[in-house]
Amino acid sequence: MKRRRRGVSFTQLEHTFTPLKFELEKTDPASRARAGKITTDHGEIQTPIFMPVGTVASVKGVHQRELEDDINAQIILGNTYHLYLKPGIDILEQAGGLHQFMNWNGPILTDSGGYQVYSLSNNRKITEEGVNFQSHSDGSRHFFTPELAIDIQKSIGGDIIMAFDECTPYPCDLKYATDSMHMTHRWLKRCCEHMDKTQGKYGYEQALFPIVQGSVYPELRKQSAEAIASADRFGNAIGGLSVGEPHDMMYEMTEVVTEILPSDKPRYLMGVGTPSNILETIALGIDMFDCVMPTRNARHGMIYTWDGIINIKNEKWKNDFSALDPNGHAYVDSTYSKAYVRHLFSSKELLGPQITSIHNLAFYLDLVGQARQHILAGDFREWKDGVVPKLKQRL
Repeated sequence: MKRRRRGVSFTQLEHTFTPLKFELEKTDPASRARAGKITTDHGEIQTPIFMPVGTVASVKGVHQRELEDDINAQIILGNTYHLYLKPGIDILEQAGGLHQFMNWNGPILTDSGGYQVYSLSNNRKITEEGVNFQSHSDGSRHFFTPELAIDIQKSIGGDIIMAFDECTPYPCDLKYATDSMHMTHRWLKRCCEHMDKTQGKYGYEQALFPIVQGSVYPELRKQSAEAIASADRFGNAIGGLSVGEPHDMMYEMTEVVTEILPSDKPRYLMGVGTPSNILETIALGIDMFDCVMPTRNARHGMIYTWDGIINIKNEKWKNDFSALDPNGHAYVDSTYSKAYVRHLFSSKELLGPQITSIHNLAFYLDLVGQARQHILAGDFREWKDGVVPKLKQRL
């Protein structure tokens, strides 16, 4: 991954642009787990990888320097819907795109806004042409089409951009899931056509990922995976999971889809998940993940470790002066004690959620990094089966 030079503005940085590519390095002999490498103009991404969520050009409570130096993030995620509303596309274009606006020189993936439209179910209307929705921020009305979603993402400047889709709720009936899936496929055709006939704004390549839908119906998932694979884009995503369905059902749908998606393209499971979810779906052939869980839960005092889950607000930690996480690699893990971090939460100090956010993100990056090493070593399945029970336990 290319690194920023301290004290040098992005407008001073020079790039030699290279085309995006994905290299599959090794597959685990006892599972479908894969180690690979994605090359973008803004750096390399070693897979499997977790992407911290920087919804509004910020990973909540975390500086870009910490993302790079302490968390070891290789790619982060921005959100089309939120960035379209604030700061707005004009500001981002004036800045030279999201990379320069937020001073992050690593790769960026942007979500198309489909999930946010799903979450605004009481304030939106879906038609064949697109989605009319009301801003959660100021009540203003907006209309997103597949073409506009592509245009906005080209203005944001993510290295990987997502097709506009409808994320179905859980539960939903077969007819709704079927109709929604077919509309997502029609929207994909429009996304691809618009993507191919319009130019990017910043001189580097942007890759489009289509999104598999189909709710929790295996036959629909198969149909959708086949349609998405036939689009033959750089990579493929799986959406509409981790929306309330049981974990076993999520694993079943993921397995159905990864059996069909081409092995020579990266696979992205959107919005997943817990540490055990990530390891179990790596075993099913997933390469890329994002989720707000490590930062959202961190702000409520939940800490993920290799030994299990800690609620740092619990009374039991008030006089525990041991390191926050003796096995952690972030500077916060050895700098601060459990008792001190509990005190910060008890006192409602902003530093508490900052510390736990840095810790959790560093842990998630360590999690996928360790998974990658075991895939390369050929013992991922055995290792995964040994660590998952610990990851789930409450301490």
